[in-house]
Order: sequence, then C-alpha cells, then structure tokens
Amino acid sequence: MRVLVVAAPLTGHLLPLVPIARALRDAGHEVVVGTAGEALGVCPPDLTTADVAPRLRMMPLFLRFLARHPRLSREAMAGRDEIRTGALLWAPVNHRMAGGLRDLADRFRPDLVLHEPLAGAASGVARYRSIPSVLVDALLVDTPALFAAVLAAYQPGLPAPTEILSSVPPSLVGGARGRPMRFIGFAPDRPFDETYARPGERPRVLVSRSTVDDPFRDRLMSTVADAAGGTDLDVVLVRPDRWVTRRQLPPNVATTGWLPFPQVLPAAAGIVHHGGAGTLLTALAAGVPQLVLRGSGDRRVNADVLAARGAGLAADLSDLSPALLERLVSDAALTAAAREVAAEMAAMPHPTEVVPVLEQLAARVPGR
Repeated sequence: MRVLVVAAPLTGHLLPLVPIARALRDAGHEVVVGTAGEALGVCPPDLTTADVAPRLRMMPLFLRFLARHPRLSREAMAGRDEIRTGALLWAPVNHRMAGGLRDLADRFRPDLVLHEPLAGAASGVARYRSIPSVLVDALLVDTPALFAAVLAAYQPGLPAPTEILSSVPPSLVGGARGRPMRFIGFAPDRPFDETYARPGERPRVLVSRSTVDDPFRDRLMSTVADAAGGTDLDVVLVRPDRWVTRRQLPPNVATTGWLPFPQVLPAAAGIVHHGGAGTLLTALAAGVPQLVLRGSGDRRVNADVLAARGAGLAADLSDLSPALLERLVSDAALTAAAREVAAEMAAMPHPTEVVPVLEQLAARVPGR
C-alpha cells in the first residue's frame, strides 16, 4: 500500500502525523510525506518527504490576511471565531500546495491519503485519484466542523474524509469524534540538556511558547518570569524569546534551548504554555498539570476545555501571579485529573493497532 501523508507547512501540523506514518512504514507500506516550509525540517529522516510548495513563505500570507480581513484578524487575535478565521487563513496555503500535491500523486500513485485538519488540499488529491482520505484529529476545537469550513473556503464540493482517527481523549471534548487512536508525543532527535529529564530538588515548572514566529512581541515568558520570582519553584524558560534573554531574571528562573517534551515532562511538576494543542496533549499524556494562557486562534478554546476537565488552569496573561504558579504544582485535584486523562489516553489503541483499518479502507478501492 502506498500512503500519501499531507501536512500544512508548520511544525505543529506535521508532528501529530508522524506516529501513524511510522506505523504504516514499519508495517511494510510505502509512505511519503507531502508538505512544505518548516515542516520539512522537523520531519524525521526515516520518513520520505516531498516539498510540494517550494519557496513558500508563511509570514507574508499571514500578514496579507491581516491586512485584507482586519475585523476577522481582531477576532482571531482574541481567540474568537477560530473555525471561520482558520479556514479563510489557510485557504491560500492550500492553493499553493495543491499543484505540488497533484504532481506528487501522479508520480507516487497513492492508495490512501492521510492528513491533518488544515490540509484541505489533501481532499482534492483524494478525489483526483479516487482514493480514500483519512483525517487525523489532534485538535480540541470541533475538528469535523473546522475541516468542513476549510474545504468550503478552499474548494467547495470536495468530499468529507472517509475516516477520522481521533487522538483527543473523549472526556476532554464530550465524546468520541472518530475512531480512537492514541496520541504519541513526537520530538525530533536533537541534543538537549538531559538534566531536565530528571526531577530536581524543587518542583520544576517548564514554560513554553509557540513554534510559530509571531510578528508581534510575545509577553508570555517575560510575564511568567516576573511572577516566578515570588515562588519557591524552579522555573525553566524553554527557547526564550529575544526580549527575555536581554533582561536579568530572578535567581529561580533558568533558560534553556529546545527540549523534547515527551522525555522531560514526566520529570516536571507542571508546565505553563501558549495553548497549542500539541503541547497540551503531550502534557496530558505525561499526566502533568498545565497552566494554559488564553490566546489567539484555537488557544482560548484549548485553555478553557482543559480547565473544564479539571486537568489544568486557564488564565489570561494579566492574571498570572506567584499564587497561580504555586497552585499549579500544589493543587492535588489538578494532578489527579491530569493523571486520569493520561490513563484514558494510554488505553486508546496505539497507531500500530490502527494500521489494519487503513489497509482495509484502501483494499475497498476498485482495481486494487
């Protein structure tokens, strides 16, 4: 079986697809990942990649959207109307990827397309080749509604996915949204400070920001650093922004480069982050309480969904305080709920167990 895996050209869009892509490859199937931009650089070298949109630069597309849709942009920055805004924002990206994906499909002749929710161009390839498409859901927003909006904005009339594989624990979103598949946190194989893979003398709180470059100043880490000075915690700023590195930090605040969260989160007492779905699910899988700061896009939804489950705290940046950081690591109810969700996620079928389902889907195509 030949499987085309399609991801929008950003790190967080590719990573949730890696475990199932590897499972398919390990089962003896041919797998090619079609993506572009920074996603090419984080795809593991053991997976074959194809650049379907050479020289694609995301920031000019995003800035053009901000200029053309000022009202929607304000809504997006406030974390509102994330489905409509996301669909319109990603439509030009899908148009840029479509031609390269079609050319790749002609060369590779896939039997199945596997994709993430913002890669609407994958559905175009599935219809073009008359093959099934499978949506991998690793978002907390209403993914079926989001993908329907993505298709409507990109190319109305494209078919819905043949199957949905959902890595989101049902207790978080009020029920199953597709065939369950365990979330497996993935991090590229890079050197890191292995001190953070072991517990410290005091509770350690990691602080993470988005992997997406922001044209505006991000005050997350500066604000956390200010609040951390009044705590008895070891606070670690991961990949700090340039504004933080220029200032003096409290004695209990350290900085470090990139860290593989699946390896280091089990040694942490908590994590503060921007609300990206990948970071949130990785922390849940580790059973670690989270403080999620509401932000743009789907990040407000993510923060509030997590808090409603009781597995973390949601806050606006202006609410950050020493007391809130201390509560993150001392509230036993948060830890208990996080561990409940971790157990729920661990009980979901591993990607290797889902491979036969995909094989059966592809086998139904006439002529195979």
